[in-house]
Amino acid sequence: MTDGRIPTARLGDGGPEAGVQGLGCMGMSWAYGTPDAQESRAALERALELGVTLYDTAEGYGDGANERFLSPFFKAHRDEVVIATKFGVRVPTGDRSKRIIRNDPPYVRQAVEGSLERLDVDVIDLYYMHRRDVNVPIEETVGAMAELVRAGKVRHLGLSEVTADELRAAHAVHPIAAVQSEWSLFSRDIEARVVPAAAELGVALVPYSPLGRGFLTGGFSDAAKDLSDDDVRRTMPRFHGENAAANAALLEPIRTVAEAHGASLAQIALAWVQQRSTVHGLPVVQIPGTTRRARVEENVAATRIVLTDDELALLEPIADKVAGTRYPDMSFASAGRE
Repeated sequence: MTDGRIPTARLGDGGPEAGVQGLGCMGMSWAYGTPDAQESRAALERALELGVTLYDTAEGYGDGANERFLSPFFKAHRDEVVIATKFGVRVPTGDRSKRIIRNDPPYVRQAVEGSLERLDVDVIDLYYMHRRDVNVPIEETVGAMAELVRAGKVRHLGLSEVTADELRAAHAVHPIAAVQSEWSLFSRDIEARVVPAAAELGVALVPYSPLGRGFLTGGFSDAAKDLSDDDVRRTMPRFHGENAAANAALLEPIRTVAEAHGASLAQIALAWVQQRSTVHGLPVVQIPGTTRRARVEENVAATRIVLTDDELALLEPIADKVAGTRYPDMSFASAGRE
């Protein structure tokens, strides 16, 4: 990091190389209240200056609004960025707790055309199946995705929130570069089977919500009291009432470690996720989301923090004590199907 930029990692065998920390862009258009578009654009530019090169979006983020928002940035920096987007999840208007999932091959072919048009690019660097439709054999879905690679519309394939068995079945059809799943001090279920399978197959992990959707930063303590009515976190069980109060108490060991490093809670949470790469022996490129330049700088600075064995031991018990599930319906996540 002699030039001040973060180190890089390769996403899978033969996959794209990216900075070890990417940027989740969903909140720039959808889900976490009303964002500041101008500040979000500045955050994108600042992230790239610091070596953040993987930018994550999806067709389902604001019904394509997020892809459209990112398009000018991607166009201005096409050769410098790794564009990751996803298909297969739509959120019904008026009920953000629900999901419409489609993985059938005709939809895969339709969805990629929509994303290419909204992003205004000729090829997508990393194309994920966003969520699993268990009624469609994963081999059929990945087979259709592989057709997109052969057609030159997609460079590499990814999967989001799949089980270890689903990953193995998919990888047998076409190489998978990355698996995206929630992974944080609060959410470690993928370590049981998914992470070992990914390490064995040479697949990278792209953790989303490494900051526990902001809860690990201490930024809010109860979604119903602290967040706006249009914030999707109000639908998530672990951020309400008794669950939220119990989980807030779990931040204390993170504060202890943060004080020792002169760091923020967010930086310690991100440093912990980054060190999963060493612990589990696979590439890890996390994608914390933010809409502000200052937060980008804070997050990227976490790549310089190395936690000691004693500090890791202090943080180890947290996940087992978390109250409440990640989603109201966990069948859409790998943990709900393992």
